[in-house]
Amino acid sequence: MQVSIETTSGLERRLTVNLPAEIVDKEVDKRLQQAAKTVRVNGFRKGKVPLKVVRQRFGAGVRQEVLGEVMSRSFYDAVQKEELKPAGQPSIEAKQTAAGENLEYVATFEVYPEVELSDLAEISVERPIAEVADTDVNNMIDVLRKQQSSWKDTKRKAQKGDRVVINFLGRKDGEEFEGGKAEGHQLVLGSGQMIPGFEEGILGMKPGEEKDLDLTFPEDYQAEDLRGAAVTFNIKVTSSEKPELPELDEEFFKAYGVQEGGEEKFREEVRNNMERELKNAALNKVKTQVMDQLFEKHPVELPSALVAGEVSTLRGQMVQQFGGQIKAEDAERMLPDTMFEEQAKRRVVLGLVVGEIVKQNNLSVDGDLVKAKVEELASTYQQPEEVVEYYYSNRELLSGVESVVLEDQVVDFVLESAKVEEVKSNYDDVIKPQKQG
Repeated sequence: MQVSIETTSGLERRLTVNLPAEIVDKEVDKRLQQAAKTVRVNGFRKGKVPLKVVRQRFGAGVRQEVLGEVMSRSFYDAVQKEELKPAGQPSIEAKQTAAGENLEYVATFEVYPEVELSDLAEISVERPIAEVADTDVNNMIDVLRKQQSSWKDTKRKAQKGDRVVINFLGRKDGEEFEGGKAEGHQLVLGSGQMIPGFEEGILGMKPGEEKDLDLTFPEDYQAEDLRGAAVTFNIKVTSSEKPELPELDEEFFKAYGVQEGGEEKFREEVRNNMERELKNAALNKVKTQVMDQLFEKHPVELPSALVAGEVSTLRGQMVQQFGGQIKAEDAERMLPDTMFEEQAKRRVVLGLVVGEIVKQNNLSVDGDLVKAKVEELASTYQQPEEVVEYYYSNRELLSGVESVVLEDQVVDFVLESAKVEEVKSNYDDVIKPQKQG
């Protein structure tokens, strides 16, 4: 096998492979001879079909099959010989395939980039330090009670948190506009479902009252013809309900899985869950800072095939989030590549950088940490032992946990060299979602 390689641009390589004719011809002859023993051709008994007839009938198809297999196999032999790491599938163009002539083809593909790690000591991280206070537990219990609240009719003035039923009609320049009218619309005041000023304008209204509100649509509103538009809404409140919080009793505790032990046990469970959530949130904030800086400090030329693969994965995840409402054939049109490209590039860069850190420092996934992570995930279920067993019986699920654990080990490795400053914080601030850089 003769191999020549050239760099066409950046990460793209063009591999030219030349193979002796006998490699393909012998394999074609071998398969045709085997086929002659089993094929049925009118006018001949099974196993008695002349090789010449078999070649005429099936030779072209068998040759194409063999060519595909030989090119695929020899391509991977060639890249190993040349110590290349293809990123994605090659585009293969056959140049010479005739019987009796050497096989020649050209494979065009991208290779993985070389990643030169920056000085990890230049990374600077703030580690939030916080505890779950009694007031935090009380606030969480209030949230849980609101989630289980019931509604009671009221004739008083509407307050934040009340649920109202309204009829409304919107006009722009005196004319009704599409989507600006509804009857019997249910709305919790303060939920932020409507444009700024709409819910606030209903505060203080009683059932049966009617009023006009002069409002302005946001400049980034989804309907282009309403962006920044001045409109008037006529609003009538037809009914109003106030929330009634449930008592802290056995029935309420059972709704959250506490069968015995009363309020003391319930508060203990709430605190344990909050402390677990706080710990994970603090770790995630540190991890996000590390990953942000690894991304910023490693400008890497990316293979388009890897980015395209990540775009496809992200699109698939979003389709799943829509619960099958988007058909597969419509996904690319409704969710174009541009929606995912930046996130995909970030994921590819971090995958390459994390992989290089693992490689250069001989890191491997810690089985004890995997076990601890699986047990932590299982602890939120009623039968944790069964969940642990399920994870260890499902290779795909366990592999996902191993990837997360190895990534966490890389973060810990980076932190050994990084500048880490502990910063006092509180539960709410640590739990608050943090945007990626």
